[in-house]
Amino acid sequence: MSPVLELSGVSAGYGGAAVLEGVSLALRPGERVAVLGRNGAGKTTLVHAVFNLGPQVAGSVRVMGREVAGWPTHRIARLGIALVPQGRGGFPDLTVAENLRLATLSGRSGTWTLDRVFTLFPRLAERRATLSSALSGGERQMLAIGRALLTQAPVLVLDEPSEGLAPPIAEEVIVTTLGRLEAEGKTVLIVEQNLPLALRLCERAILLAGGRIVFDGASATLQARREMLTEHLGV
Repeated sequence: MSPVLELSGVSAGYGGAAVLEGVSLALRPGERVAVLGRNGAGKTTLVHAVFNLGPQVAGSVRVMGREVAGWPTHRIARLGIALVPQGRGGFPDLTVAENLRLATLSGRSGTWTLDRVFTLFPRLAERRATLSSALSGGERQMLAIGRALLTQAPVLVLDEPSEGLAPPIAEEVIVTTLGRLEAEGKTVLIVEQNLPLALRLCERAILLAGGRIVFDGASATLQARREMLTEHLGV
């Protein structure tokens, strides 16, 4: 099967300072892949390079077989790739239901509906009339994931989904989501610092260090390489 997301020789940075150097990777339909690395390794810059969210990018970025380097972010998203951003995003002056309804305006047909998101995350159903600014961290993460699902995109990118969440909440939100998406065959790329969670949920792991990929393979193989984990992640 052809990759749904492919980077070839991608270098990226800000103001002339390089963050990524020569990164190449490909995601196939239905894969669940974790991108790991210390702070400053280039994880979020990789995500921003895919969506053209700020860094200067050299090299090839392809989504659904289309070369998208330099495209506006909204055009990239319309190809069928959705981002759950670090910090969760959203519109703080809108209610939960209003935030979710905005995500349905893409016009793409699919299986995800407002009712289905509320079934996946019953807490959002309870808080549907609440301003998103009043939500807890876990609830905001549920809302961000719900918005991404309602775009009907077959590829989902989650940037630090467990950041700022208590471990039981992170477990509840992320495991619930990925369990459902696995059954649907969605492709998922997770940028994550919670190593045990990421390796348990994703069959493949990519390890970044100094803006380069130092490992790309089975999560079980990376988990067994204790010296590499200690060197690059301090665990």
